[in-house]
Amino acid sequence: MLCSVQIFNNPNIVFKSESFIVLVTISWTYLLHAYYRDQRIDYRYFRQGTNSKKYDRTALGAYKYWELERCLNDENCPIERVPKENLRFLIGLRHEIEHQMTTKIDDYLSARFQACCLNYNHYIKSLFGQEYAIDKYLSFSLQFSSISEEHADQLKEFSDLPANISQYIGGFDDSISEDDYNNPQYSYRVLYVPKTANNKGQADKVIEFISADSPEAEGLNREYRIIRDREKPKYLPSTVIEKMKERGFSRFSMHTHTCLWQDLEAKASGKGFGVQVAKTWYWYENWIKEAEKYCIANREVME
Repeated sequence: MLCSVQIFNNPNIVFKSESFIVLVTISWTYLLHAYYRDQRIDYRYFRQGTNSKKYDRTALGAYKYWELERCLNDENCPIERVPKENLRFLIGLRHEIEHQMTTKIDDYLSARFQACCLNYNHYIKSLFGQEYAIDKYLSFSLQFSSISEEHADQLKEFSDLPANISQYIGGFDDSISEDDYNNPQYSYRVLYVPKTANNKGQADKVIEFISADSPEAEGLNREYRIIRDREKPKYLPSTVIEKMKERGFSRFSMHTHTCLWQDLEAKASGKGFGVQVAKTWYWYENWIKEAEKYCIANREVME
């Protein structure tokens, strides 16, 4: 894990995110292997024979241990739901970058990388003890550039990413709830404001953290426009129907739409298809894709 952070903070390396994702996947895998071993849980693949287990082995005879995704899916996994989502996002992204070089995703995903590091530090301490903490080895990296508002606006778009990467990021984000997306265990975001004054004799830190409910934070909220890196578009049911008709499915009606979301229990908590705002339900983009998928599957009666 320390190696992954050092690589990401190294200004001479351009393949940062890809290297980071591979190394943190290994780090979390080893952490969970250590936990399962400590709990006397067998984390090797096997087939149950009549009288004994038949363990799967590599071509050279080594045991096949669980990969990270299998570790996360086990009922004994100690990792909470939102940190799991963070790791599943990185696992899926690793699958994409295995097949295509990117070199452009550092700025887009650093908040999720930061959350991954903080989650790792939390769990290695809570599962194995304070003496294993890695935060004591790390400090904030120095930068030659500051993030302007114009730069932040550019980071909202995925226009210069490979299509498979941008589609994966958008699709994964649409699949989780708004609360999970804004949870710091999934993506850790910090608002940076230049500090022009400090009292002599005090520690002069490049970064200081203040409580979100402190008077200082309230002042920042009044004086600065806080930039959210993504706000999901929201659609009324009538808009969903209109979009289906624009795509040639003229028989997709309000009744059809209502039956569809009821059959799929699309408004259930955790589905991530929409959100209740006051007394009105709004649908996200991923629900429009779900409606289109239904129309395509039932093209004969929808056109």
